Amino acid sequence: MSVPTEKPRLKLLQKSYYEVEIKHSRFVVHADYVENLAETLEFFKQVKDDSATHNCWAYRLGQSYRFADDGEPASTAGKPILAAIDGQGFDRIMVVVTRYYGGTKLGVGGLIRAYGGSTSRCLQQAQSETIIPSRRGIIRAPFSYTGAIHQILVELGVARLEENHDTEGLVISIEIATADWSTLAEQLKNNSRGTASLRPLA
Repeated sequence: MSVPTEKPRLKLLQKSYYEVEIKHSRFVVHADYVENLAETLEFFKQVKDDSATHNCWAYRLGQSYRFADDGEPASTAGKPILAAIDGQGFDRIMVVVTRYYGGTKLGVGGLIRAYGGSTSRCLQQAQSETIIPSRRGIIRAPFSYTGAIHQILVELGVARLEENHDTEGLVISIEIATADWSTLAEQLKNNSRGTASLRPLA
């Protein structure tokens, strides 16, 4: 069974910080790698400044995302932050932009440029690496092919998450780079006379 390809994404290697003044308002940007919702909440608590005028934010966790304007006009802060995250190609990330109002209104367009632009510059200077898309799957095979299958997994650098057995033979949960999925499926078939199967986990 084929698996759809994914566009490579970037992950932060360490926290990133950026600060800029625009028409007397100060914008302070904090960005960090996050794995789950709990980590986004913790990061927000760490970097928000209750004395500031606004603490606006956005996060991207795979297909899941959220953003907040924190009192700025709708869609002028959180949404541009998220757009900058996606535009720079990042995933598993949260960005908080804190604004200290300086007395001059920026208008809708000015706010969008300020929040989106400061986020983009923060991420452009950040240290990052490519997230290699991966898939999890289940291998089933007769016991007689245990050695051959283990060798294939080692050669392809497949991560074995769990290995069990049932009445029909081996049951191995694996994680593999998406690009190597079809190669694994073919090698399993060729080295087990078609008796081994590989199916993706939902």
